[in-house]
Amino acid sequence: MTNEIQSRFFDRDGTLTYQNPVKEAWFIRQVEAWSGRSFTLSYEKMMELFGEASKGRKPWYRNVEEEKQFFQRYYWYLLKREGVEEEVEERANLLFSELWLNHDRCLFEETEEVLSYFAQHGYRLGVISDSAPSLELSLQALGIGHYFSSFTASSIVGAGKPSPIIFRAALESLGVTAEESIYVDDYKPEADGARELGFASFWLDRTGENHDLWTIHSLKELTLYAESANDTSQG
Repeated sequence: MTNEIQSRFFDRDGTLTYQNPVKEAWFIRQVEAWSGRSFTLSYEKMMELFGEASKGRKPWYRNVEEEKQFFQRYYWYLLKREGVEEEVEERANLLFSELWLNHDRCLFEETEEVLSYFAQHGYRLGVISDSAPSLELSLQALGIGHYFSSFTASSIVGAGKPSPIIFRAALESLGVTAEESIYVDDYKPEADGARELGFASFWLDRTGENHDLWTIHSLKELTLYAESANDTSQG
């Protein structure tokens, strides 16, 4: 007999939420207006700015207050790097106030429907995210925080996905085993990492281009899997 599925764990970014394109466009326009030149933010540039804002310290932040101070410094360094010389502190504070937990993320269309379904059927839900300490606050701001009993952020655990450390911390937080849990992530290596530990773990490929046993194209497909898995365990 297989273990009955008791819990569902979700990645946040790209799975439950996506970056608000209106805020992203505003951010680019503001920096370009202040600097007088074209602005793009590559991953490499962002990581360099993280290093400057953290002053070489790791972890970058260990709680929400440190996170807020970090991102205020981050935007200051960003503006200086882009050649902004006037009112740098005031402008950095404006970016922070507009972009930190202020409609900076949106929910995918099916997110709340799927969370509501699992909550109504008595499953315990958790989030596992390579994110800052404000993970729980970010989901509360989106109106879905109440669905979750567990918020596992890499910045607090001290390890990111696909490290077993962060997955085990999430399991411990709900008192379940990997074999009793489903996980879904829009990044395949992280979904694979959870599966190696024993999760029924799905890669969420919203492009619809990939098809295999452990690939889904919408969160709604999780409800079908959950029903079939529990039917099997009770058979």
